[in-house]
Amino acid sequence: MTYAVTPDGTRIAYQLRGQGAPLVLLAGQANSHHWWDAVRADFHPARSTLTLDYRGTGDSDKPDTPYSTELFAQDVIAVLDELGVDRADVYGTSMGGRVAQQIAARHPHRIGALVLGCTSLGGPHSVERGNDVRRALTRPQPEAARQALLELMYTPRWLASHPGPHHTLGDPRMPAHARRRHLAASNQHNAWDLLPDISAPTLVVHGSDDLLTPTANAPLLADRIPDARLHLVPDARHAYFEECRTHASPLVLDFLTTAHKP
Repeated sequence: MTYAVTPDGTRIAYQLRGQGAPLVLLAGQANSHHWWDAVRADFHPARSTLTLDYRGTGDSDKPDTPYSTELFAQDVIAVLDELGVDRADVYGTSMGGRVAQQIAARHPHRIGALVLGCTSLGGPHSVERGNDVRRALTRPQPEAARQALLELMYTPRWLASHPGPHHTLGDPRMPAHARRRHLAASNQHNAWDLLPDISAPTLVVHGSDDLLTPTANAPLLADRIPDARLHLVPDARHAYFEECRTHASPLVLDFLTTAHKP
């Protein structure tokens, strides 16, 4: 296992795969690098992929101290420093998109191009999920709550032919305190004032039928980030990047290629 050590002494496990310029892949809330297992190879014909286990997940340390998306962004910078990578493209989905916003706004010299998937800007300007979704995710029966999350991630047709395991439902190894810390970090994110400072070429991608992070957040992000592009994946839910990988992965690679052309 390979680690970077952050300024506060936390060990962050990271995984580098493939050859070529690194593409940083950032997972959703309460998930480890396994979030990307199904699709990371899609990028390897052109890029290497760099993932990490957020503090609190996977093989990283799990301190019971406050977490934030800004702190997660600093952890990503620590990994880049460990590898001697001065500048990288970043693709963040769900909470990973919130972390990516922090990197792009606060560390602009470290980021080449930015892809924000199924995410939001947070705070009072974002569009919150409906109360019916909240109730479904907090059902007292764990299996019922798990099924609700699955159906927010994927369409019924896809689930019928893909029985799992599903790596986007949370890291089962996380202690309870880390789950609470991740939830607080994501809920406290508010990038309204930061987004106009993003100078990296940016693509915003979202499933057209996403109820977990409502699709209406995508144009809000694209409008707030200078010159950002917007793409909605038709008939897709939150995990568009996996279910619609034959659409989404080439879209991202094409954007990254054109973003670096003079």
